[in-house]
Amino acid sequence: MAKVLVVDDDATVREVVVGYLRNAGHDVHEAVDGAGALEAVREVGTDLVVLDVMMPGIDGLEVCRRLRRQSDVPIVLLTALGAEQDRVVGLEIGADDYVTKPFSPRELVLRVDSILRRSSGGVDTDAPTVIEDGDLVVDRDRRLVTRGGAATPLTGREFDLLAFFVTRPGIAFSRDDLLQQVWGWSFGDQSTVTVHVRRLREKIETDPTTPTRLLTVWGVGYRWEPTATDEEAT
Repeated sequence: MAKVLVVDDDATVREVVVGYLRNAGHDVHEAVDGAGALEAVREVGTDLVVLDVMMPGIDGLEVCRRLRRQSDVPIVLLTALGAEQDRVVGLEIGADDYVTKPFSPRELVLRVDSILRRSSGGVDTDAPTVIEDGDLVVDRDRRLVTRGGAATPLTGREFDLLAFFVTRPGIAFSRDDLLQQVWGWSFGDQSTVTVHVRRLREKIETDPTTPTRLLTVWGVGYRWEPTATDEEAT
């Protein structure tokens, strides 16, 4: 059972979401605004936050920003159908996923469950659980990344994406491939992948504008290029 916080100022939406998540076996708590959400996370804790973007006072995007300064708790945004900029901004500031209104409550539960499964520390390939790539070390069991010996904070989805690539070096994947295999979506907005790749490069590349690890394969998608060892370089 995971502890899930649902934040929405619309009582009807909140009631439906809470009901479906409880029926799925989760321990669900509620907040009616951004201030309440921040207080709940601070005082009660949570395994995942379902967060409406459009709220009076402290809106969902600002809540997301503040949570990311102190926590890597997974965040699923609820956004208006036409608010593409909100979706992109939300992903750029650290949201793990989003669902557009009006939405299927069943789809939301599937998204939540998918994120929780991946954030639980399970591994999905036969590759070693600890992978070293130059100064980058990815520990899939501990969900920990270090670079040059220093911890590199990643969101849950950023970690999933990095772990997927480092266990499959040299293989080019399309954005659709990544949506299916990392996000678990059979369809979705490919800009989700683009934004996460950009954020990941900012954290693992020496120069994100000229990446040497997470490469763009034009006309296809992306490929992980392992760092050459001294012996290989010679």
